[in-house]
Amino acid sequence: VQLLTSHQVDADLRHEAGWSALHLAVVRGQADVVRALLDAGADPNQEDRYGAARFTRHSVIARQVRTFGQREFSSDLDPLQPGLGLTALHYAALFGQADIIKLLMDRAADPGMHSAAGDVPRDLAATPAIEAMLDDYAQQYETIKAKHQQAQAAEARRRRQLFPLEDRLHRYIVGQDGPIMSVAAAIRRKENGWHNEDHPLVFLFLGSSGVGKTELAKRIAQYIHDDESPRVPASFEGFVRLDMSEFQEKHEVSKLIGSPAGYVGHEDGGVLTNALSKCKNAVVLFDEVEKAHPDVLTVLLQLFDEGRITDGRGQTVECKDAVFIMTSNLASDVIAQHAWELRQATCARRLITRFDSPLTRIVYQSETSFQLSREFKQHVIRPILKRHFQRDEFLGRIDQTVYFTPFTDAEQRDLIRMELDNWAVKAAERHNIELSWSDAVYSVLASEFDIHFGARSLQHAIDQLVINRIAMVHEKVRIGRCAGRG
Repeated sequence: VQLLTSHQVDADLRHEAGWSALHLAVVRGQADVVRALLDAGADPNQEDRYGAARFTRHSVIARQVRTFGQREFSSDLDPLQPGLGLTALHYAALFGQADIIKLLMDRAADPGMHSAAGDVPRDLAATPAIEAMLDDYAQQYETIKAKHQQAQAAEARRRRQLFPLEDRLHRYIVGQDGPIMSVAAAIRRKENGWHNEDHPLVFLFLGSSGVGKTELAKRIAQYIHDDESPRVPASFEGFVRLDMSEFQEKHEVSKLIGSPAGYVGHEDGGVLTNALSKCKNAVVLFDEVEKAHPDVLTVLLQLFDEGRITDGRGQTVECKDAVFIMTSNLASDVIAQHAWELRQATCARRLITRFDSPLTRIVYQSETSFQLSREFKQHVIRPILKRHFQRDEFLGRIDQTVYFTPFTDAEQRDLIRMELDNWAVKAAERHNIELSWSDAVYSVLASEFDIHFGARSLQHAIDQLVINRIAMVHEKVRIGRCAGRG
């Protein structure tokens, strides 16, 4: 429960057999745990998937699954009765738990949800009193749901005011003030209703490898889906990453939207349309979009322009609430070089006067903030993009082109510190070894920075120059529970 309330684990985490933590807490009558799970963001309408495993055609496996379920989930349930699709409210009704039903009602659990067998929670009520309670709730559900949504929206606004998106992003992303401010402003417009609701938000992230383009996309997805965990999984329902190097051929359009009728895989659908069907407000990342075939770009143009896409089965998927982010290495060398030149100019030491003592003192100050000029974007970057994509209408549908610049010396040091801190935590957890680092380590690693590979060059340097040596010494049992100072 403590892990849940501190957002260190997912409140909707499922057991491998299919039930969720909320289902288990309800079945066991643990009202305090149910409350903690709901407070941590658990979905009260999450459906049980355990029933799918109960009825496998293989009789031996089915028997093992039923036995396992009785032992680990509940011995009071008939293992031969279908449970697929049951929600927490179904189980609370089945076990006659009025206090838990009240908790679920306060969180607008849906009394009209049907299980795989077609039952609504009232159909499973243990007593007439529970039936009457659910009947009364069903009549008030729409009003309760509307109030709950209003309360959720008010709480979301309060959290945004206390902890703005820019601050959240800066917790995990080093530097890149310009991209963070640009993207946060666009997301804020969308959240507060100051956007064109007929079109989804579309970004193009430009810059070298390893400057934070993918990380920013993931953190935006986390924010939109109220996930506050410090570590982002490689993929989750609210974040879809598509490597566009896998869509370089004309026929690979079918991978995105599904094969037409009569072709193999027609019923499977496409990776993009399937993902958007499951989560209509997903953040979709088209990585290295410059590698995609022109016919793939035609599909994306429809998606960006109309906010919907038609799959191979002829079904239309609405996705006006989605956020689409394309990344590209086009012009990355030009951007990096221009940014370096600007930084050299603005970082030149300038004399300033400080009046913090009776005597006027002259000191030197470095200034690192700068902006890419409108002329540079229009007359240098725009022609490069037009020459590659060859479609003004495609570029015109992009809401914002965001420019990522190479890291400053101070930002490189921050990246090194973050990576070394991560390794120190791993060393303590895995090997009970305590690590610390001298300033000389930072200097050596910073000298390995490559402007073309960004943070990845530093990660590679740390692996090669630091971690490899620690691993070698550890293998020879020469370090243990002591401070290893580099």
